[in-house]
Amino acid sequence: MVKARRRAVIRYFSFVIYGCFLALIIVAGKERSQIVTSNVNNVKSIQSSRIVHEYGEGIMKTYNTRIVTNTNDIKKYGKDYKIEFTGTLTGYGPDCPGCIGYVYCSPNPNVLNGNIYYNDKEYGKLRILAADYSIPCGSIIYIKNFSFVEGNEFRGIVLDRGSAIVGLTMDLLYPSEADTVIIGRQRNIHFTIERWGW
Repeated sequence: MVKARRRAVIRYFSFVIYGCFLALIIVAGKERSQIVTSNVNNVKSIQSSRIVHEYGEGIMKTYNTRIVTNTNDIKKYGKDYKIEFTGTLTGYGPDCPGCIGYVYCSPNPNVLNGNIYYNDKEYGKLRILAADYSIPCGSIIYIKNFSFVEGNEFRGIVLDRGSAIVGLTMDLLYPSEADTVIIGRQRNIHFTIERWGW
């Protein structure tokens, strides 16, 4: 009789321990199901949850690209997506009418000395660009389909503004205004915002 009770007690505690173990698995599963609802490109998927689970939330920006056609969408999606758009590229010099020789954005380097580059800690040597206010200072722009630069693609950094630089137009800094005749106004330039501001 004592042995039967002892077996019953052992069986009872075994079921309790097994039940607790199952409860932990269910709770862990519920936490994982929260990851499953992570959203990549506005589509919920098991693959996206695997990416988030294995590599963390930071990886999502690498996989998200949003093609836009106006500055409102740039402002709306720029912080959360890699932005791509087609626009116009022009050139300017630090000695242009109304220019003061210093770029608008901090650290406000003096560019009257002909220096058209900025050394970024993360991306290295970049061409200086003026862009619309919808794109924050310090943004890194990858530019393709452009003539008159080494190859037809390069990276620039938004460090300047201009009254004529609005919408999907960017202005590339040259050593002087006289040098900008070679660029003219180039259309159908492909821009990708790789880094959103500083």
